[in-house]
Amino acid sequence: MSRNYKFHNPDGVYFVSFAVVEWLDVFTRNEYKTILVDSLRYCQLKKGMEIFAWCIMSNHMHLIFRSASEQKPELLLGDFKRFSSKAVLRAIARNPQESRKDFLLNTFSEAGIKASNVKIYQFWQHDNKPIELWSNKVIDEKINYIHQNPVEEGLVFRAEDYRYSSAADYAGEKGILEDVIVVK
Repeated sequence: MSRNYKFHNPDGVYFVSFAVVEWLDVFTRNEYKTILVDSLRYCQLKKGMEIFAWCIMSNHMHLIFRSASEQKPELLLGDFKRFSSKAVLRAIARNPQESRKDFLLNTFSEAGIKASNVKIYQFWQHDNKPIELWSNKVIDEKINYIHQNPVEEGLVFRAEDYRYSSAADYAGEKGILEDVIVVK
């Protein structure tokens, strides 16, 4: 792995993107996206995650964060991914309306068999490609990139209208995740 894609500075602000195995469109259902929002909220309140920007797409997520606790950022992100993957997998398995249940669970099981560090299911791809954000210009670029994702996908006309991102916070409105640190 390239040296550019590691968490080197434990106090740094990082941009990360991570995708569902095989880029499967899992987050087409709001109840699965809500699990991620609740997991982010928990990390904010209990684990010292400071969130600057975020966005959940149908098959991946973008996040700009910093660890304000003693926990290293890679461990904090690992905890988030581990917990959220188990919660989403449980929700898929228990959802009577999930028409793709067998397909999704089989795909995650097959990915788990191939991964040496996974017991049963692998939900998230392992790579996060963390990039430390070192200047206001780069932070602004990444925030804009994150917030324009739903616009470019044709989900909304204005970034702040997409419910599952921090774009509303940056437009002076109240987003669904509390305590987002808005960079000005």
